[in-house]
Amino acid sequence: MSTKLRAIQALAIGLFFLVSLVVPVHVHAASSALDEQIIADAYVYLIGRALIVRQEHIDVAAQGGYNVAFHNPLGSANFPNPNLSVANTEAWIAVDEATPVLLEIPKIEGRYYTAHILDEWGETLTNIHERNFPLQPYGKFAFVAPGSRVAIPDDAVRIELRSHKAKMLARVELRNDRDGAVALQRQIKITPLGTPKFPPALSIPAIVEPALVGVELFDRAEDLLKSAPDVSPIAAQLQAQVRAVALAATDPARRATIDKTLRDQVIPRFNRFARQEAGLVRNNWFGTMVVGNYGEDFWIRSTANLIGIWANNTHEVVYFVTTRDAAGRPLDGSNTYELHFPKDALPQDVVNAFWSVHLVGVPDFFPVPNPLDRFVLSTYSNVEENPDGSLTLVLAPEPVAGIPQANWLPTAPGKSFSLTWRTYIPKEIVTQGNWFPPAVSKRD
Repeated sequence: MSTKLRAIQALAIGLFFLVSLVVPVHVHAASSALDEQIIADAYVYLIGRALIVRQEHIDVAAQGGYNVAFHNPLGSANFPNPNLSVANTEAWIAVDEATPVLLEIPKIEGRYYTAHILDEWGETLTNIHERNFPLQPYGKFAFVAPGSRVAIPDDAVRIELRSHKAKMLARVELRNDRDGAVALQRQIKITPLGTPKFPPALSIPAIVEPALVGVELFDRAEDLLKSAPDVSPIAAQLQAQVRAVALAATDPARRATIDKTLRDQVIPRFNRFARQEAGLVRNNWFGTMVVGNYGEDFWIRSTANLIGIWANNTHEVVYFVTTRDAAGRPLDGSNTYELHFPKDALPQDVVNAFWSVHLVGVPDFFPVPNPLDRFVLSTYSNVEENPDGSLTLVLAPEPVAGIPQANWLPTAPGKSFSLTWRTYIPKEIVTQGNWFPPAVSKRD
């Protein structure tokens, strides 16, 4: 190196140290630039994972552990916004590199069914049925850990998970043969081929709607991020934002500011988005064509994990949700409402399988008890059309004169509620966003 070059280098080094004495260098200086949008995105992203962990705790406690096929009794399910027009069988699948888990599905014909497999962020991995697995739509399926080369039974289909855990929600359509659906449901079996070793469900702060959880969520940020890989194409930058907020929250003064931003701005905004804005809006229903597999739409993914956990993708079902009547007022169980379908736009016309509408309470999104134990109307509810071929469904605390009782979905006086409309194997008019349920009209 020349004498001149050494002199320039020495001068540069000297200037660097001089500046560092005046302006200290902070590796994490960027965290001082946190604004409300960064905090909001970090929070919404992280709570999406936390809501799955919350449900994991609930499920494992209720179902007796992992790798257990838990057959929900008809009309019940211990998660928000369940589909009660199907027989539900749930399981948390847990594997390790040397231990696969076997799923057995009976032969099911003449009715809709799926074994829906989701990862630990609520993303659909696959649906097992005759459309996706035409060469083996039933029989044995072996779940293995990522990259595992463990041997599986010769007659089983190999399915590699994204982490050591996955959620299975199997659905068997009731039709008008409830006993037959239950008999098929009970034949769904899960068997671990050994004793897998896997991490327990993470300990997280309590999450209770609608207040959810504040800055304390970021105390578990690193554990939540490391607990399962995320397939979102923007996971890297979102996780960087989460870590920046978590770091800032270690300073007491900044922690208080972040918590106030969350409670005053972010959480109300997220709740409003989840209930009114998460998709296309028509007739005061909102529906999204981005569900089950979310790409960059992590706000919608976290919304699904909040108000309709275990949402499937649009190949299987398109969901529509409303908490408002035609005039934009919150739905109130003391009132009487109707949904009216013209004869040339009946709900069965837009599906290849079946439709259903469920009534759940707000803010918990669980079914609202009523004297009939009726929480859903569907293709198979024996609803009666009007003399002109149209269809009127009513939502009310008492039967409505002139409306068949089969068309009545009971409400609870004084209780706010939400409706979820499901279209199973929707036709193109639905998947392209060109069909919505009619507005919920208040009757005088």
